[in-house]
Amino acid sequence: MLQWRGGAGPGAGGCGPGAGAGPRAGLQPAAAMGAPRPRAAVLLPLLCLCAALPGGASNKANKHKPWIEAEYQGIVMENDNTVLLNPPLFALDKDAPLRYAGEICGFRIHGAGVPFEAVILDKATGEGLIRAKEPVDCEAHKEHTFTIQAYDCGEGPDGANTKKSHKATVHVRVNDVNEFAPVFVEKLYRVAVTEGKLYDRILRVEAIDGDCSPQYSQICYYEILTPNIPFLIDNDGNIENTEKLQYSGDHLYKFTVTAYDCGKKRASDDAEVEIQVKPTCKPSWQGWNKRIEYTPGAGSLALFPSIHLETCDEPLWNIQATVELQTNHVAKGCDRDNYSEKSLRKLCGAASGEIDLLPVPGPMANWTARLSVHYSQDSSLIYWFNGSQAAQVPMVNGPNAHEGLSDHFTLSLWMKHAVVPSKGRREEETVICSTVQSEDGYSHYSLTVHGCRIAFLYWPLLESARPVKFLWKLEQVCDDEWHHYALNLEFPTVTLYVDGVSYDPALIHDNGLIHPPRQEPSLMIGACWSGDPLSIHHYFHGYLAGFTVRPGSLESREVIECLYACREGLDYSDFDSLGKGMKVHVNPSQSLLTLEGDDVETFNHAIQHVAYMNSLRFATPGVRPLRLTTTVKCFSEESCVSIPDVEGYVVVLQPDAPQILLSGNTHFAHPASDFEAPDGVPLFPNLQITCSISHQVEAKKDENWHSTVTDTRMSDEIVHNLDGCEISLVGDDLDPEREYLLLDGALLQQRGLELANTSAYLAITGVESIAVYEEILRQVSYHISHGAALYERKFHLSCTEMNGRYSSNEFTVEVNVLHNMNRAAHPNHILSSQQFMHQGHHLPPELSGHSLASTRNNPMVPSAATVIIVVCVGFLALMVILGILRIHSLHRRGAGQEVPGAAEVGHMSTGGKESDMFWDDSALTIIVNPMESYQSCQERAAESSEGRASKGTEDEDDSTDSETPDSPDSNDMDDRHIGKSDGSHRY
Repeated sequence: MLQWRGGAGPGAGGCGPGAGAGPRAGLQPAAAMGAPRPRAAVLLPLLCLCAALPGGASNKANKHKPWIEAEYQGIVMENDNTVLLNPPLFALDKDAPLRYAGEICGFRIHGAGVPFEAVILDKATGEGLIRAKEPVDCEAHKEHTFTIQAYDCGEGPDGANTKKSHKATVHVRVNDVNEFAPVFVEKLYRVAVTEGKLYDRILRVEAIDGDCSPQYSQICYYEILTPNIPFLIDNDGNIENTEKLQYSGDHLYKFTVTAYDCGKKRASDDAEVEIQVKPTCKPSWQGWNKRIEYTPGAGSLALFPSIHLETCDEPLWNIQATVELQTNHVAKGCDRDNYSEKSLRKLCGAASGEIDLLPVPGPMANWTARLSVHYSQDSSLIYWFNGSQAAQVPMVNGPNAHEGLSDHFTLSLWMKHAVVPSKGRREEETVICSTVQSEDGYSHYSLTVHGCRIAFLYWPLLESARPVKFLWKLEQVCDDEWHHYALNLEFPTVTLYVDGVSYDPALIHDNGLIHPPRQEPSLMIGACWSGDPLSIHHYFHGYLAGFTVRPGSLESREVIECLYACREGLDYSDFDSLGKGMKVHVNPSQSLLTLEGDDVETFNHAIQHVAYMNSLRFATPGVRPLRLTTTVKCFSEESCVSIPDVEGYVVVLQPDAPQILLSGNTHFAHPASDFEAPDGVPLFPNLQITCSISHQVEAKKDENWHSTVTDTRMSDEIVHNLDGCEISLVGDDLDPEREYLLLDGALLQQRGLELANTSAYLAITGVESIAVYEEILRQVSYHISHGAALYERKFHLSCTEMNGRYSSNEFTVEVNVLHNMNRAAHPNHILSSQQFMHQGHHLPPELSGHSLASTRNNPMVPSAATVIIVVCVGFLALMVILGILRIHSLHRRGAGQEVPGAAEVGHMSTGGKESDMFWDDSALTIIVNPMESYQSCQERAAESSEGRASKGTEDEDDSTDSETPDSPDSNDMDDRHIGKSDGSHRY
């Protein structure tokens, strides 16, 4: 029997056409494989029979699957769609050469989204082709992987019983085409270099290419297109200079650069390069102003808003800067509230009871008269001790300085210690030395300075206890600057406050070997006594001010800090955005601010927020020197840079001065009886005090009138305090036996104010609000004794604030005392007096120029008003003269009738009958009101003109009436009053 290897097909046997031909015949006798030969002879007729069968019957024997390679590698170009495969795509089928079963009908690609397709080129040979469905993009996909499978044509035209090959993997790489040109990352490159250097690289330009292959996506070289410039560029885009650049030459170089990829394609757009040449770099602070102007009331002002540190590219790892504000020349070390020490204690909430050891020289404080006196910018009193003089406080003048002064008290003072170089060892200087007598005996204490040391010696009992000395070593003692010292003694505890900061004693000595002082109450400032007989030694050399002692109790820390507190200083306003690693420290006096950091940019941001602040509304104007000191640490100590100091100054501008305006009635009159009353007459019953500030404002332009924009001033009323008001006299001083000013002292004590009432002035001192001063001044009254022949007085009132720095206008009040011509007459004949100006009554507009406020603003009275006033006063004087002449005329007529003290005014008979009625002028009062409005004067002028025309007629009528024997008429009696009798004005 014959066996087959491989598939059978047409011509596969030994008979029929093409039998045994071609490599695909596949027919091998079994004898060739070692089988017995006789079987071949038996099957040969069968094979011939097969050859005689029709061909369609043989196609039904599709026994084998097509065969393809297991893996293919392919390449496709971006601008082509045919994939070149290795090996080529061929499918083999062992059923060949049978029709259909031995033919390859096609290939099938497996995979989602594969952009390729496979086509059959020759069914008989099984040759195929893979091609792209659409143009492929290397930049989108460089490689594609999918599987492919071949299938035959089956057993007939209908493709029945089709067989498929195994799946082969195909890897297709998309080959790039140089379709993209290089593109520069930046269109313009800018850099600054320092003159006089050759740089290995000034800057680097960079271009990129959109192609996907290394050949076309890489930039192979750059080129400078601008000729004749001292620069080169390498293949990596690094630009260097070929010669040293000079700032004196070209300050700025501009040139063009292009790029090429490895396919020699040039950049689509060239890049521009600008290189700025800077002068030789000097490490320093840049961008600051030497002069900084500060407007009072502006709050916080940045000192260096645009400053930055130039390090000349030197890497730093630590930066320290110190900003120092020098205010030692302003008052006592800095700008503070411009009030007296006593007023400031009140504002700080200190309880009363302190004793001023260095008061203003006067009759009650003569121990400071021999000391040299200076005044600071805040108007405070400063005493200079020259090292050879002291102030001995007499016990008869200052007993209160020792009352309750035992082991609980507070010493408070301002001191500026001037260290004077001397030969040998410096001598101890005494600030205060005191021996106090108490119920238990004598105690002693002293405060001394020695170089930079300050010591407090306390001896509880001279008879038994041992002295204790408390020592502090402080730089403030010997720096020749103003400092505030407060010492609280609560034995055995002693606390020293310097500029509001507390210090515990550094050393405590039990000085038992000190010779005890004489047991006699004494108090000396600026030196101390020793021995017997008494000798003075250890003189102090320096300045003292505000020296007080508070016996029996201690001053609180809050009050001490308030007394020292500076109202100006350095401030840091941006702690929230303080960079990492930054540290900021401000000393208690706010005169020194320190910053520390490790990053230059962060440090620049921090120092730009250092500010000057002055919380005073009326800051002391002047210059405050400013210094910025910087130290840096570099990674390389050899090339480390040094930063020069920055020196500038803050100019505090002159503040807008407050305008204190006193206003009210400036003229009034009262009967003498009102002034003689126990309470007198208030001088300022409707006084008003206002405080305002005028400042520049920009007027808005009027579009209708096309006026130019001008600057004007606007006044804003503010709430402020006064620290004193004084009432003085115009002319002679008050006569204490006949007149004086009255004010309730208890009211002042409640407010903590002081009163000085003399014959020349009345002064109220102490810090209080304007409302309180208004209330108190309205209660000041003027009193005269009964029967005193006083007719008029003028008083000046003025007020000050901020220790006399600003003063008000001088408000003048004129007072008239109205007396009766015959005080013994019956009260019914006394005409009631009338004030020239009533409270609540406003002057007419025509006379408003008489108020002091208006006079200050418009010192010249309008001429029309002046003429009117003169005419009115002249007319009133004329009426008075006419009235007096008429009275005298009536007196002469009454003398003939022998009627003493009377003037006949009734109707008299021609026969000389005794008059039925006479005029009693014994109690006649003439009151002149010169402050009438000129409208009334005009009406009177009209009436007077009519009266003058009928004057003669009235006289004749009076003569006729006097001879008429009729009874007197009451209406005629009223007509004989001079002037109008309607009650508004009487003469």
